[in-house]
Amino acid sequence: MECDQGLLCRFGSWTLLSWLASCLMVFGGALPYVPQYQEIQRSSNTEGFSTRVCLVLLIANILRIFFWIGKQFELTLLLQSVVMILTMFAMLHLCCTVQNTNRVSTKQHRLSDLDFRYFWKWSAFEDYLLFCFGFTVLCAVVTLLLLDSAVFVEMLGSLAVMFEAMLGLPQLLQNFHNHSTKGMSVKMVLLWTAGDVFKTTYFVMNESPAQFWVCGSVQILIDVAILLQVLLYSQDTRVKLG
Repeated sequence: MECDQGLLCRFGSWTLLSWLASCLMVFGGALPYVPQYQEIQRSSNTEGFSTRVCLVLLIANILRIFFWIGKQFELTLLLQSVVMILTMFAMLHLCCTVQNTNRVSTKQHRLSDLDFRYFWKWSAFEDYLLFCFGFTVLCAVVTLLLLDSAVFVEMLGSLAVMFEAMLGLPQLLQNFHNHSTKGMSVKMVLLWTAGDVFKTTYFVMNESPAQFWVCGSVQILIDVAILLQVLLYSQDTRVKLG
């Protein structure tokens, strides 16, 4: 009897830990953007944050949702995608609001202009919504036509994780272009790193599709590169000021 109670206790503890890990997976990906959101609100400046991070994550998570339709893996990862999409829309809404408030020129850049020079640099938040809606409809039509193809479904998963693996790349390139990390929340990058280490471990332990842990490994490398930029550019700043 005592043995059965011990087994039940251990099973209950494992279930609780598993539930907590799943909750962390669902909402943990959104947490790094809280300090960046607060930084933009505080400074009323978006120059340090690359909105193309939002583009990469929106495409990655929309593709992942359709990958889930073709290959039902953990529900946790599907919910994580929904939370990330909502988070990216919140970031874009804030960036549009701040940029429109600070804009000196009355010139507006809209999706309907079809000017590739201003792709993902639109003035209205509604244009970002419209682009994502169009992309989602396109994915839905193609997925409906090719859902029975195992090759297509695996390719969809590979594309999703390839885009997600490139999450930090726009921020890395923007820092390089600016020769500065000013305006970028270092807390965001540290949370990216911690989250990527956690989720890569989660993928391996839960035997998720190989695409996921490969993606996580690439993200960790990019996170480390951005943290090295923080050290490099902060040293350059001290030298210039000194």
